[in-house]
Amino acid sequence: MADYNPTGKPRLERAGVQRGGPVPQGNPINPSFEQDVRDTLTELGDLLISKHRDYGPKNISQSPGGPLNGLRVRMHDKTARINNLLDNGGTAQHEPLEDSFKDLANYGIIALLVLRGKWDR
Repeated sequence: MADYNPTGKPRLERAGVQRGGPVPQGNPINPSFEQDVRDTLTELGDLLISKHRDYGPKNISQSPGGPLNGLRVRMHDKTARINNLLDNGGTAQHEPLEDSFKDLANYGIIALLVLRGKWDR
């Protein structure tokens, strides 16, 4: 899904789609899939906001090497944890595998906010 982006604009905006507007139509999908995606995004957003209240912005913005480096390290740690759990049966003692995927997704959202100049402003 990665692509070269010399404009700095989000992918849908580059395609002429207004943010919050209708999603381009393509192949039909199961109607519950769209709702499941939206529900999951809401869950992730609520978790990110809650954790942001606990941690504040400086744990990211003042990371050694800068915020993107700090996120890269956190994402690497989560990916290594996911790989270890999956390679060894997926049984965690302290936090479910699902939590690691949620954290990884939210680190991606934070990275987008950092790239867009919207983190810790």
